[in-house]
Order: sequence, then structure tokens, then C-alpha cells
Amino acid sequence: MYVKLVNYVDAINQYRRTKISNRNFLVIAALIVGILAGLAASLLKAITHHIEEFLQTGFHWQYKYYLYFFFPFIGILLSVTYVRRFIRKGRFETGLTPLIYTISRKSSKVEPHNIYSQIITAALTVGFGGSTGLEAPIVTSGGGIGSVVGRFLGLSYRETTMLLACGAAAGIAGAFNSPIAGIVFAIEILLPEFTIPAFIPLLLASATAAVVARLFYNEQLFFIATEGWRIDALFYYVILAALIGLFSIYFVKINYFIKSSFYKIKNPYKKVVLGGLMLGVLVFLFPTLYGEGYVTIKNLIGGNYTSMITNSIFSDYSSVPWVIVVFTIVTLFAKSAATLITLGAGGNGGIFAPSLIMGGLMGFVVAFTANSLGIAHLNVANFIVAGMAASLSAIMHAPLTGIFLIAEITGGYILMVPLMITSAISYLISRSSSQYSIYTKPLADRGELSSLEDKDTTVLNMMKLRYLVERDYLVLKDDDLISNRLNDILQSKRNLFPVIAEDRSFKGLMYVEDILKKGIGNTDELHVNDLMQAAPAVVMINDSLKQVLETMEQENVWILPVLDERNEYLGFVSKTAIFNKYRAFLSRQADYME
Repeated sequence: MYVKLVNYVDAINQYRRTKISNRNFLVIAALIVGILAGLAASLLKAITHHIEEFLQTGFHWQYKYYLYFFFPFIGILLSVTYVRRFIRKGRFETGLTPLIYTISRKSSKVEPHNIYSQIITAALTVGFGGSTGLEAPIVTSGGGIGSVVGRFLGLSYRETTMLLACGAAAGIAGAFNSPIAGIVFAIEILLPEFTIPAFIPLLLASATAAVVARLFYNEQLFFIATEGWRIDALFYYVILAALIGLFSIYFVKINYFIKSSFYKIKNPYKKVVLGGLMLGVLVFLFPTLYGEGYVTIKNLIGGNYTSMITNSIFSDYSSVPWVIVVFTIVTLFAKSAATLITLGAGGNGGIFAPSLIMGGLMGFVVAFTANSLGIAHLNVANFIVAGMAASLSAIMHAPLTGIFLIAEITGGYILMVPLMITSAISYLISRSSSQYSIYTKPLADRGELSSLEDKDTTVLNMMKLRYLVERDYLVLKDDDLISNRLNDILQSKRNLFPVIAEDRSFKGLMYVEDILKKGIGNTDELHVNDLMQAAPAVVMINDSLKQVLETMEQENVWILPVLDERNEYLGFVSKTAIFNKYRAFLSRQADYME
């Protein structure tokens, strides 16, 4: 059955290649990806909101509110159980870092289960109160749709990558009803290179997804009735940007601390119990941490400032301004911890929505404090909106995405100048601490990040040593008599031979020149190990090609033996093979998105 399907698809591909160019066909494929990603975004939001609604209003029990302490734990437990029970082949990873890695190192081959597993686990995590966002899962799901469609249709790497980016852009467009932000996000975060023609598939996929999602959710996420911005408020926008830039540095540092702490716990269910209980305590103390948190921002934009504290155990002090400010600041730091604990414990989600929430809370603190002290009269809603854009810009290193996303989802295009100022300043402060974003730093630390500034490293990172190993060398054992192997040696087209022990462990090299120096007639009593020489260096099969080339340069050699983890000989790698593959990849990069 599978063979018949493959043959049928191949026949269709052969037929369409004769009738339509790849560029035009890519437009059709982008429309298909946009529709499917829009449906996926709608499905994820629908499942999540139905779970939330059932737990909060549809589920009646006298003591049900005591369960709110355990709801986040239950959601993470269900998510982890699903992954361990149903995803047996391949790995399940959360966040956008794996997607970036897939584009640069795995030829844009997203594992198909991500299309549905990201939706299921994210809905369980967030629906039960996990303090993360739905955007990263829907981006991965949309990217998976694009990747699978591209491979199913037999498209090349660059075309599959384009469809992956279309799916990711469509996911953002569908989740936020923001097609422009979806396009900018795909270009700024995912696509290593792009040209103007790349906009066309992205435009169609994003617009299509926005239309499909709007059929199910015809509601703007936020809405502000703005009076515009004033010149005398620019000073406070700069202060807000500086604070968010500094907070983003703190957030990145605590991100690695919490992740490393949970990574040390090997039993996944211990992570669930510890993280779930910690999250339950935080949600109990700060109810606004439950789920994505957009409701809190909606209330603040609408002028309901006491909503920050009314549902908490400190609700009796909701009329005291300084209590609201302090509680909001503590909630801001608690949100960062809750998000990272949710992810560290095994829940699925992203930092997209939490970044918006934290930025919005910071904007509220700055404006509300200034107004309460009487030192200024600021539009609180404007500062909340600017804070969201600045936070997204600083944490994700994506200023354009922050600007256009917030302008679209709030209808605040009139605030474009404050959005630009706060996003630029916060981004520069964050980048002064680290040139990498929270998504790319793990890859940079492992030496797996593609970089436009370092083209050589970018291309070398896309190449695998295992595919360049030459295995057609005559292998000699160290105790072989040269006279017994002389005929094989003379008929070989190579001038050097790997020498191994009985257990196949690598011992050294023997050169045909050494035999000739001794004289062919004088080899009767010689063993291979009598003429064997130590290799100038060896490389391991999992070494990066950049490391291999650096070793070759240091030793001034053109070829090196390749060993596996057990020190067993596998073959040789040469500069010639690396350079030939390098040129092939450069050629592929040159016509990327043409």
C-alpha cells in the first residue's frame, strides 16, 4: 500500500513538473499550508479554551476550587504521559530552538508527529493552567505541516524550508489574527536568508491562515481606545525600554538556571511532581499566572487596575495604589519563574505569550506609578502596549516582530513611534549582554548555530562527517605479514593503509613508500607493525566539520582517519571531499529562495 502511494505521488510530481514551474507550484503549496496551519491554530485555541472553560465554569463541585492548586500539575502530568506513551519514535522537543536547529542542521525535516502532538500537549498544559503560551507549539505544528507537505510533494531543501517558514508564519497569523507579524516573524526568526520572491508564498500562507482562523474566532485579542502619544511621555518610554532591556537579561539568566536545575532530575515524573506543586503554589498566591494571562492584560488595558489583586488572598488591599504596584512587580517576577517551571517540569508551551504579559505588566507599573505619584499623566494602555512590544523585542531579539505584532493585535498603529523607540532600546540593551536570543543561545553554546556573519560555519554546520567518510581503503592488521598482503597492497589505488588490531581498534598508518624503501624483495619477515606509523591526528565520527578542518590545518595534512566512540576504524575523510560538499552546499544556498 505504501509503495503504491509513493509511486502515485511520484507520478503526480512528474506530471506537474511538466505543466507548472516549481516557483508557481510553491504558491499553490503555500496556500495549502496556510489553510492547514490556520485550521491547526484554530483547533489548538478551541481545545485549550474549552478545557479552561470547563474547569472554571462548566465543572461544578462544592470543593472544586481546592483543585486549582493541582490543575497545573494535572496538565503537565497528562502532557508528559502522552509524550512517553504515544511518541515512541523520534524525540519530542518544545520551544523554537529545535525548529531553528531543524532548518540549519536537519534539512528542514520536522518529524510529522509534531503536527498533532504539539497541539495536544500544549492544550493540556495551558488549558489546565500551565503558565506558558500557545504560540511556540502552533509555530512548530505549522512548520511541521509545511515540512511534511514539502517532502510529500518531493520538493527540494530550499522549497521545503520555504514551506516550513510559511507554516510557521501561518501559525502566528492564525493564533493572533496578525498576518503581517507572521511574515515578519518567519523572516526575522526562522529564515537564514530571503529574497523578495520569498514574500509571495509567505504573504499567501499568512493571509490564508488569518482568514481560516477568523472563521472560528472573529475577535481581536486586545483593543485600545488610544488618544495617541505625546512628546512629553517619550522620556518615560525610554525608562520603560531600559527597564525591560535589563529584565530581559535577568529572564535569560534565570531561564538557564531553572532549566539546568530540572535537567539534573532524571526521572520525568519527579520533575512533574516538583514543578506541578511549585506552579500550584504560585498560581494560588498569584491567580493571574493561570494559563496564558491575556485576560489580565485585557483588564489592565480596559482600566480595571484592581483586577491584578482582587482574586488573590490580598484582595482586601485592592484599593491601595502602592499595594497594586508592589503586587504587580512581584507578579512580574513570579510569571517568569512560573513559565520556566512549567517548561522545565515537562509541560509544552513557549515564552511568546509570557514575554507579552511580562512586558505589559512592566508598562503598567511604569505608567501607573508615575500617575499615582503625580509626576506625570501617562496613558496606561499605551505603556502596556509599548511594554509588550519591547519585551518581545528584547527576549526574542526580534524587534520588527514585536512592533508589527503589537500594532496588529491592539490596533495601535498610531503608537508606531513609541513602539519603535521602546523596541529598539530594549533590544540593544539585551543584545549588549548577549548577541544571541533565548532561542539561539543554546545552539551557539553547542556550536550548532548557523550565522549569516560566518558563512563558512553556516555551511559547515549543515554538513555531516558521516556522509563524507571514504571506506574503500585496504585495511591491514598489525600482525599481518607484509609478504602475505603484498599483492593486495600493490593492486590498491591508495598509497596509505589503515592498520587495526584484532578488535578493530585503530593502531596507525602504513605508507606504500616505506615498503618501496625497504625493497619488495626484503619484506618476507616484516610485519605490518614494523612499518606502521602513528597517525598525525584522528577525528571522531561525531566531530563537526569545522573541527575536522581546524585539525587538518594544525597538522598540515590533507586526509585523516575517522574513528567511532569505541576507537574503531571507520574510514578516512579528506579535504577534497569536504570542499566538494562545501561547494555543493554553497550552490544550494545561492539559489535559496530564488
